[in-house]
Amino acid sequence: MNLPIEPLHVESLKDACIARLEELILSGELKAGERLPAERDLAVRLGVSRPVLHEALVDLAGKGLVTILPRRGVEVNDFRQSGSMAILSSLLSYHHGEFDPAFTNSLFEMRLLIETETARLAALRATLAQLSRLDEINAAETAADRSESAALTRLDFDFHLQIAVASQNHIYPLILNSFNAVYTHFTGLFFESCHDRPVLEEVFAGHKKITSAIRRHEPDEAAKQMVELLTQGSRFLMDHLPESPKKE
Repeated sequence: MNLPIEPLHVESLKDACIARLEELILSGELKAGERLPAERDLAVRLGVSRPVLHEALVDLAGKGLVTILPRRGVEVNDFRQSGSMAILSSLLSYHHGEFDPAFTNSLFEMRLLIETETARLAALRATLAQLSRLDEINAAETAADRSESAALTRLDFDFHLQIAVASQNHIYPLILNSFNAVYTHFTGLFFESCHDRPVLEEVFAGHKKITSAIRRHEPDEAAKQMVELLTQGSRFLMDHLPESPKKE
């Protein structure tokens, strides 16, 4: 197998080993169904010890990128079939944190599906304490410095997370938390790009409209306002952020 694998010389060999193998899998250089070289040989080619390599492989198996077959080696999986939410950050790293339209559109589609439902359920189930928390976030957004994109990003994530919590569904908040890093990466790009544009105030106004619909126990209106908010944000990103360079 002729793979572009060279020895690693970094502080965390395990993390570097994971990153190198992830890139080979996500790029398609290592194809689904393909067997990796024997651990001893692969460790030598990467310049790491077998225990370090094995720990990296266990991590990749946990993400669904490979399957460790006892006494038969390690097989590459089709990550679209077997991958978990844990590889979202790996996909972002593979694109070097840059704006990739296909990946970003997939994220938007997932958010639209899940968060429309969390808004609808929150309008049916939110407690007074949860409504109070949404009010606090809205007030903090109103008072926030528009140039502090990191603070705005945290507030935005907290707003959407609290709606998921208010849905009283135990799984939806876990899903949002599981892709926090990817979620906030793109919302961070949004807030950095629109801090001096009218769309920023429209986002905060949208948060208040969603909160009001939840308070009035209007599930259809809450869902509608969430759709409008997410659609507006995704459109802005797609229109204003450059595509990442295509990988060779």
